[in-house]
Amino acid sequence: MNIEEIKSAITNKFSGSVIENDELSKNQIEIKGSKWLEVATFMRDNPDLSFDQLECITGVDMGEESNLQSRYNLHSMEYRHKVEIVINHDRKKPEISSVEQVWRIGDWFERETYDMFGISYKGHRDLRRILCPDDWEGWPLRKDYEGQESYHGIVVPKIKEEEEWE
Repeated sequence: MNIEEIKSAITNKFSGSVIENDELSKNQIEIKGSKWLEVATFMRDNPDLSFDQLECITGVDMGEESNLQSRYNLHSMEYRHKVEIVINHDRKKPEISSVEQVWRIGDWFERETYDMFGISYKGHRDLRRILCPDDWEGWPLRKDYEGQESYHGIVVPKIKEEEEWE
């Protein structure tokens, strides 16, 4: 199944959920976040799509004055087709329905994306930091992130400039 057929199947079931975006690559589809859980379940359960494998979820910061994104790499073991789903979030309150109950591996992927970008996955059974300490301030992979000066009285070292390494 090609990308246009996948888009068509989603659009036929969830009218208005696919966003046309000419800036995406040939294997990407942008989806409105409001129906994501239903679309994800459909993509897994529809026998013509059969996206039974979630390969990755990651976050992307499109810039300090722009949106955050969640990106989902899906694969069908049966049909060997794949797609990347792109969902934009308002950076002031980035949230989306969790898919960790659709694809169980989504648990750790969503936790990592939450930890690094602050995107909240509603309905996740255990959404908490996975890489940073629970009381870490901020979201380290956001472009507007300003690192902490110290953590529990320990100075947090800044990245060394190139000439300092020589």
